[in-house]
Amino acid sequence: MIAVLDYGIGNLRSAEKALQHVGGDARLITASEEAIGAEGIVLPGVGAFGACAEALAGSGLEPVVRAAIGAGVPFLGVCVGFQLLFEDAEESPGTPGLGILQGSVRRLSGSVKLPQIQWNTLTRTGAPSAMLAGLGEAPWFYFVHSYAPVPAGEDVEHVVATCDYGGEVVAAMEKGVLWGCQFHPEKSGATGLALLANFVAATRQAARPLEALALGEAAKAAK
Repeated sequence: MIAVLDYGIGNLRSAEKALQHVGGDARLITASEEAIGAEGIVLPGVGAFGACAEALAGSGLEPVVRAAIGAGVPFLGVCVGFQLLFEDAEESPGTPGLGILQGSVRRLSGSVKLPQIQWNTLTRTGAPSAMLAGLGEAPWFYFVHSYAPVPAGEDVEHVVATCDYGGEVVAAMEKGVLWGCQFHPEKSGATGLALLANFVAATRQAARPLEALALGEAAKAAK
């Protein structure tokens, strides 16, 4: 089972349906206990960083994110769901991110029109990537955003792809079975479905279901 975290932000049905289309047993969950036994976790997100961070915390699903990543359960953050993994965001001063990845989320630079609402090609960094396996050297994906992560420290080495929009923009990161993408695979046609199929395959290969013990420990730490 792949748990798509429903914390009241955006249309999550498209992510759920896309994962189901490529063979994943994807389900929207609204309570942390529903994630027990999940072999993959997906955190979508649209809109403002601060609103998403507050909604995630208020939903009670934040411990699911922390427990899954801590236990090595395959995890995919999409758009703002990817951004929330970082320490903070220029868009929402004073609202902390989850701090799972080092770095901040910054406004796109240059004289380009914001938000970026378009298809764009990825440029691979040369780092190994199970997420982008079989997708070619310059796959196209659909972007809708004005901000993007700027990783720091050791996490810089986990950038697997960038795109060009007013300069180099981090488009995808992969840290073991922790995956994040700034684009929307569920809106990116056949290429996006191929990426999601790679995630489904990763959940089957890892076979690390989220345990109640790990979730309980994460919930205690959050308090």
